Amino acid sequence: MIYYGTQTGTAESFGQQLEREGPEHGFFIKVIDMEDIKAVEDFTKPTAYGDDDTDDDKARLIILSATYGEGEPTDNSVGTVSLLKEQLQLQEEMDGTDTESRILKNVEYGVFGLGNRQYEHYNAMGKFFHSTFEKLGGTPFLPLGLGDDDVDLEGDFESWKDQLWMTLKDKYCKDAVVVLRKQGKTDNCSTDLPSCEYGIEYHPIGTVATNSPPLDQVHGSLRPFFTAIDCPVTCVKELRTPADGGSTKHVEIDISSATSSSDFHYMTADNLGVLPVNPPAVVESVAKALGYDLDTVFSLKAADGHEWHGIPFPMPLTIRECLSRYLDLTSAPRRSDLKLLASYATDKIDRQALLRLASKDGKVEYKEKITQGYVGMHELLHLCPSLKIPLEHLCSVCHWLLPRYYTISSSSSVHPHSIHLTVAVTQDKRPNGTPFEGVCSTHLANRQSGTDTVRVIVRPSTFRLPTDTSKPILMIGPGTGIAPMRAMIQERIYQKASGPNILYFGCKRQDQDYLYQEELQAWQKNGSIDLRVAFSRANASQKEYVQHLLQRQGKETYDLIHQQGAYIYVCGGVKMGHDVTETLKQICVEYGEISFDQAKEYLSKLAADGRFVQELWA
Repeated sequence: MIYYGTQTGTAESFGQQLEREGPEHGFFIKVIDMEDIKAVEDFTKPTAYGDDDTDDDKARLIILSATYGEGEPTDNSVGTVSLLKEQLQLQEEMDGTDTESRILKNVEYGVFGLGNRQYEHYNAMGKFFHSTFEKLGGTPFLPLGLGDDDVDLEGDFESWKDQLWMTLKDKYCKDAVVVLRKQGKTDNCSTDLPSCEYGIEYHPIGTVATNSPPLDQVHGSLRPFFTAIDCPVTCVKELRTPADGGSTKHVEIDISSATSSSDFHYMTADNLGVLPVNPPAVVESVAKALGYDLDTVFSLKAADGHEWHGIPFPMPLTIRECLSRYLDLTSAPRRSDLKLLASYATDKIDRQALLRLASKDGKVEYKEKITQGYVGMHELLHLCPSLKIPLEHLCSVCHWLLPRYYTISSSSSVHPHSIHLTVAVTQDKRPNGTPFEGVCSTHLANRQSGTDTVRVIVRPSTFRLPTDTSKPILMIGPGTGIAPMRAMIQERIYQKASGPNILYFGCKRQDQDYLYQEELQAWQKNGSIDLRVAFSRANASQKEYVQHLLQRQGKETYDLIHQQGAYIYVCGGVKMGHDVTETLKQICVEYGEISFDQAKEYLSKLAADGRFVQELWA
């Protein structure tokens, strides 16, 4: 049994990879969404194996868990983490030394964590699951695996996976003989195709989905496809000057129709998930390469011999809508995806090229040609034109076009029927000179005010203002990290808060990317905020960042935090967040006259109390 905790779908795809590979190693794998765990006892269900009649009550499972933000569980594993913490507390209250009474005593397990070393709480959830299962009586059958997305997450997983199969075979089926079943050919392709979880059913043109299914029938991580609400875009405005060259858009979305839904709750500085749409030219190009008629209407079903994991998207639908809204056609496929896609290549050269890029020896070439070349499914079909992928297989091998989340930059009190976003538009060039554009930021940037809509969902954030409005707030948000700070300033003005609002903002130059300059300066002029701005490129000889300004105000900062009970909010890149945290530690050491370790504990205590909140991205 594999249980996954995922935020972007990577842990789930790793589970599916193990599911595909399991039979060739002698194991049948079942992949389960962590959200489906309703009690800790769910982990203890015995796993039958072999063909002997022994009375075996062992449960054998694998946990694949990503870490979200600053050491938090993913959305789909929040409930499971809470259940495990409650069980730990209950065990301590009863008798922590009685190993026979521990609830997971018959569980044998392995854990692989997905994390990023740039974050302070590296792989916190993977470590949590591994240690908690052991404390509750479980027995690990191999060491904890930790994947680092800052270097090579997939490479780390491959190394752990090799160790996993070797360990499992040695422990459970050392003397077994594995008989592989050959996949049959289909009419759609001249090569042997991989097993596919989906079957397909075609419908008359014009057939449409008539109702929404209950959410418990929907694939867990794909529920946003059903719960997102279409809302009109009322404003799209450029925030940078032409001298900058880049683009950051201020986007306003009318949510007056969404607020009537009981599922739509918007609070100041929450996160807004935006469901992107692939450009029409990309959709048409993919359909042409694979020989699809975009007006064809279809539904998916479970293929023979496969378990149904839930409805993936509203059905029936046209191929055009499927390619536009639900399949990620532009993001770089992983190496394991290329290995799978090689099975669909009818040309030997294309197949060998894909297998070379997917191999361990091809990691450097993969990085150079695929990730740095911004090669997605769309580009891959042109580079390897012999790829012939039946529609149901494309839905299985292609990653889902999941929501992109932006921290809301408006106050729900000031703008109850409108959500504002601050969107950095992703723009780059491929090595061959063709442009690469971020699918979601470009989708938002190209919306026409008053005529276009976007599909959105709200997700709670960790940013919450103090209930005591006399408390100072210290906000550090360079670049688009200004978004939640703008929202909280609006809210504090609405509250008529008596505590000071101190904002550290940073950008390259005042005449290029000073986001919301007029608005911030107006707030400073009327006394709503105390504004400090760092311009990193204003002085050619020495760059100045927000942490440098913070250091110069060290005595004032320590007094705000320690004496006046200030709340600290940080939003932006991980490196900036790390530098700000280190600066705060140094300030505590210097003005609090404590050791560096004590300063670290002090900030950890502030974070636990909700007084030091960070939302950072790598």
